[in-house]
Amino acid sequence: MGHYDFLPIILGSDENAYGNARLIHETYQIKPLLLCTRLLIPTMNSNLFDLVQIDRFDHEKVFPEALLSILEKHAAPNKKLIVIPCSDYYAGMLSRHYCKFKGLIANHFISEELLDTLDTKDKFYKLCEKHGLDYPKTIVCEAHERERALEGMDFEFPIVVKPENSNAYAYLHSDFEGKKKVFFFNTKDDYLKMVRNMNDSDYNGKLIIQEFIPGGDSSMRVINSYSDDNGKVKMMCLGQPVLEEYAPKTLGNYAAIISRSDMDIYLKVKAFLEKIGYIGYSNMDMKYDSRTGKYMMFEINPRLGRSSLFVRAAGLNMIAALIDNVVYGKEEECIYSDKIGLWTNVPKIILQKYVTEPKLSTEIKKMYKQKKVLKSLWYKKDLNLKRIIRISRYNYAHIKNFRQYYFNKQ
Repeated sequence: MGHYDFLPIILGSDENAYGNARLIHETYQIKPLLLCTRLLIPTMNSNLFDLVQIDRFDHEKVFPEALLSILEKHAAPNKKLIVIPCSDYYAGMLSRHYCKFKGLIANHFISEELLDTLDTKDKFYKLCEKHGLDYPKTIVCEAHERERALEGMDFEFPIVVKPENSNAYAYLHSDFEGKKKVFFFNTKDDYLKMVRNMNDSDYNGKLIIQEFIPGGDSSMRVINSYSDDNGKVKMMCLGQPVLEEYAPKTLGNYAAIISRSDMDIYLKVKAFLEKIGYIGYSNMDMKYDSRTGKYMMFEINPRLGRSSLFVRAAGLNMIAALIDNVVYGKEEECIYSDKIGLWTNVPKIILQKYVTEPKLSTEIKKMYKQKKVLKSLWYKKDLNLKRIIRISRYNYAHIKNFRQYYFNKQ
């Protein structure tokens, strides 16, 4: 293992966490600390990190003290501690409690004030409006308005409905019949049926009701960026999801992404991030509207996404961008990704079956031939029998899920 003057600390244990541990191993040959409440499948039987399990670590009451004691334990005069949150709630807690860790964490996070303007769709769209980014027509309704919400609708069916923040604790831990991260409805009756079930649950957050921008999964776009402490964007990578996940719990997550390049949208998003004073990793979801040629903004997440290894498939390294800047003080110009690569979280057989656009399926075939494919969880330097069996099962579960849940969104 290499010896370095920094220690990365990863918060979480999902695909995102594994991808980051893998990047750190690949780039620096060191073991990060991985902090989580429990290991999820992607990080099980792995040798890439030192695990610290903390009961209820994702609770606001436990998190600050628990993280503080770990930072204090590992603090050393010539060692920088880098903290990498892998979910919205860890990122949120870092922003809210950052002052408690001052001087202990080398990298910075956006302020709580800025986080508040990004973390709900209605506030985010006000920001888009102000800075000239396009977004879909939207109704935001409070819990008590759900049944009447469609009365003033100034757009047509089909509609897309989602909780204000589908990754928020309150939604993740609520329970009702037919619960999903994202709903698609063609009629008012279908919408009302879901709402009545939701109203019986303890979820009392807002709902976002949106016009459906035509196009399937491959009309989606995602941009991952890294902004330094001065708010200057240092690395950007655009991806075209070619397939999303369909199981109810993961609906709307990306299953496979081809990295792309588009200077127009790079410059537009870069200007936006720099104007609002954004710091650290960001991950923006949008959809390309073929009717207008515009990119419609959906949301921004204050962390790398669980699919952010698509940046690595394009030959760039988001972790290195952070470390170069924070640990080694390098001042580089912004790097815009312009290489094509394929990242996938599902087996090849699923891509062959469900990516039906001829142009895309040809491109995917070509990338498998040229060995330009990166799979998050399949890392040659971290394979043991138990892990191989576990990841094979995970892949098989994906095949079953697609068979059961796939539907055409066109």
